Amino acid sequence: MTTQLKGVIPPSTTAFDAKGDIDFAAVGQQVDWLIGHGVGGVAVGGSTGEGHAIEAAEYRDLITAATEGAAGRAPVIAGVIADSTRDAVKRGQSVADLPIAALQVTPVHYLFRPTDEAMVAHFRTLASETGMPIIIYNVVPWTYLSPQLLVRIMAEVPAVIGVKQSAGDMKLFADLMIMADPKSLIFSAVDALMYPSYALGAHGSIAAILSAAPGPSVALWDAVAAGDHAKARGLHEKLLPLWNAMPHDYLPACVKYAQSLQGVSAGLSRAPMPMPNDKDKAAIQAALKGLDLI
Repeated sequence: MTTQLKGVIPPSTTAFDAKGDIDFAAVGQQVDWLIGHGVGGVAVGGSTGEGHAIEAAEYRDLITAATEGAAGRAPVIAGVIADSTRDAVKRGQSVADLPIAALQVTPVHYLFRPTDEAMVAHFRTLASETGMPIIIYNVVPWTYLSPQLLVRIMAEVPAVIGVKQSAGDMKLFADLMIMADPKSLIFSAVDALMYPSYALGAHGSIAAILSAAPGPSVALWDAVAAGDHAKARGLHEKLLPLWNAMPHDYLPACVKYAQSLQGVSAGLSRAPMPMPNDKDKAAIQAALKGLDLI
């Protein structure tokens, strides 16, 4: 499955009910919906999936529900958001026997930044103890990893097969594309700029915008692959208003609302994250209409 990781890989949302419990049936249904739009895989338990709020006791059940929904039709990536090597290892080990293609792992996301040596050791230990391929999810502002450090980790820890480069900085993305070994998988999470990311040679994308509008997102990837840049730019210009309509402070909730307008049982967010207000709902609706999705 690892060799199949390319193209549009939406990070699914996690449906919670009014009590804050996970609706596992809805998780599988959403994965089925995403795959139905021709995506190249699905990532589960990442930041769009509110992975920071997922309890250890329910983590395996979440990933299991996603793999059952995928039913072998597309690779599943399991997100790991943890603040210690010990916790990250436990989460990875808990799903190592499931049919997943890789772990998507953030650096620690609390206040204190490990040294570069400690960061390398973190991923080396995780790879050794889980036996799983790893994609670094480079998103946490105060532990953001430079292209140089990312390349070093991938060189020293062969199980680290790639990077999901986030945080909106296309210069750092371009630097990483040039510096990384061609065999490394570099995915863009620069949601506003999928088109230039693909033009720069990204192996694919794992980004919230893909889960809010999977159909047009796949069409954009396909257009760049076919060299149809006029079509790609047109899709970019329709997708950008949707991204602009979703405030990032509660982005997962906004993605859920966009999905619900398309008939997906996306559920609620887990407190204290609020659902979108009326102004944001109206902006999301308008952007989806511009994409002919509602």
